Amino acid sequence: LQNDHKALMKQVEEALHQLHAREKEKHAKDEAEALAEAMSQAQSLPQAFAKVNAVTPGSPASISGLQVDDEIVEFGSVNANNFQNLQNIATVVQHSEGRPLSVTVLRSGRKVHVGLTPKRWAGKGLLGCNIIPLQR
Repeated sequence: LQNDHKALMKQVEEALHQLHAREKEKHAKDEAEALAEAMSQAQSLPQAFAKVNAVTPGSPASISGLQVDDEIVEFGSVNANNFQNLQNIATVVQHSEGRPLSVTVLRSGRKVHVGLTPKRWAGKGLLGCNIIPLQR
C-alpha cells in the first residue's frame, strides 16, 4: 500500500509540474501577443488632415496649448474622413465661438488632446493660429 501511494503521489507531482509549465508557456505567449498588438496599434496612428504652421502668442490657440507643427487629426466634428477643405474648420470654429472644442493632434508621434475655445481676442480671427491642409 505504501509503495502504491508513493507511485501515485509521484504521478500527481509530475502532472502538476507539466500543468504549471504549460500554463507558464501560455502566459508568456499571451504577453507576447499583447505586446505585438500594442506595437501595431502604436504604428496605426490616426490620419492627420491639416497642420498648424503658426500660433500667435496670447491667442486662444496659444493658451490652449496648440503648437506649431501639430498635425490635426480631429477638429471638433471634422476628421480625415469628412475633411474637404479649410472651410470645414472655419464653419466649426464659427459655430463654436465661446464654447470649448475638442481638438486631437499628433505631436512628436503621440496623440494629444487639446481643449480649444474659439473667441474674440486682441488679434485677428477667433483662434490666433494658421492651419494649412496636408498634402497626402
